[in-house]
Amino acid sequence: MVREFTVDVLEFCVNRQIASFDNGNDAWHYIKENGNAHIIVAEADLPGMNGFDLIERIKKSSPEKTCIIMSQSHSNERRADELGADAFLAKPFYVDELFELVQRFVIQK
Repeated sequence: MVREFTVDVLEFCVNRQIASFDNGNDAWHYIKENGNAHIIVAEADLPGMNGFDLIERIKKSSPEKTCIIMSQSHSNERRADELGADAFLAKPFYVDELFELVQRFVIQK
């Protein structure tokens, strides 16, 4: 339910198609095959491949991609930063926080 809400908010905010995945493996294969993702928002605790592993792979292959990690655990912010994530979004978050990140990393580029 939270993921669906986030996708709806992002689609409205940027007026672009948003791809959503249940696990990190599917997201990684999509990004590798399509390469056209402007921003990746990953939950730290994804099944299959967690968000940290996903972001690490993305940053190694495409360092210019914007990657945001979100997590309920504020202690994950340091790890996200160490892996090269462009931002950390603490859950629960306000929609305005998500809009701000999208503005900063997608719309203004």
